[in-house]
Amino acid sequence: METDMASKTSASGNRLIANNKKAYFDYFIEEKYEAGMVLHGTEVKSIRAGKCSIKESYIKIENGEVYVLGMNITPYEKGNIFNKDPLRPKKLLLHKNQINKLTGELTIKGYTLVPLQVYLKEGKVKMEIGLGKGKKNFDKRDSIAKKDQIRDAQKEFKNKNLRF
Repeated sequence: METDMASKTSASGNRLIANNKKAYFDYFIEEKYEAGMVLHGTEVKSIRAGKCSIKESYIKIENGEVYVLGMNITPYEKGNIFNKDPLRPKKLLLHKNQINKLTGELTIKGYTLVPLQVYLKEGKVKMEIGLGKGKKNFDKRDSIAKKDQIRDAQKEFKNKNLRF
């Protein structure tokens, strides 16, 4: 699924590599941040090919540094000995004041950092991370009901337009 997303380019010129749709279902995303990533050469080549997954990943702040854990970057086919461990922790680059603010927010119960997207911006790999508050089960049911309602309205609109 992620490989076909590698070719999508947004209006701002960013090329989407991986998207975490489940994050929006499981969390209320309150703030978004753009972070650079510390990667090795073969990892960048693999990401450019669209072989990256952030579905099972999460973000942790440790000793004043931000890391993404569980992000899978498939080893580059022609990388041989230069390939790194696909699941190794990757450091995210944020400003010190942003890290301090996020550390303060994470002490509040229910808040967590979630990876939302991985994309290329001006040739550099960036990750959009979100500060989110976990949804309860009834909130998730609400989200599903709204999606169903929108889908039904679109289907009805389409059927009405086909009759004429």
